[in-house]
Amino acid sequence: MKIQRPNSRGFTLIELMIVMSIVGILLSIAVPSYKRSLIKARETVLMEDLYQMRRAIDAYYTDKSKYPDSLEDLVTAKYLRGIPHDPFTKSADTWQTVPPEPGPEGELAEGGVFDVRSGSDLVGQNGIPYSEW
Repeated sequence: MKIQRPNSRGFTLIELMIVMSIVGILLSIAVPSYKRSLIKARETVLMEDLYQMRRAIDAYYTDKSKYPDSLEDLVTAKYLRGIPHDPFTKSADTWQTVPPEPGPEGELAEGGVFDVRSGSDLVGQNGIPYSEW
């Protein structure tokens, strides 16, 4: 038979349940905030990637008087080091390219890439789909 000492150390089941409840409440507050910050970081990366690719397309057009035929042309002509991965689709192959529109007299600029957009079908925190950024 084991004798229990009156000065025994340790936590009771009630104390452990209270601590676990408090930890659960704190996690339920922190996790959504963490997920929002991850999405905001991906959106920032997407905006920067689009800015850099559009800048490279404009520089290509300025230098060669025509738009690139594909995004790979920007890499081979050393306007970009590589095609970045879309932060939402996690692939460099999902970028959607926009061809040049006809001018006022119906003439079409040479090349196939006037603009680039995300291939994601998700909607940003600002309510605008990523494919329209």
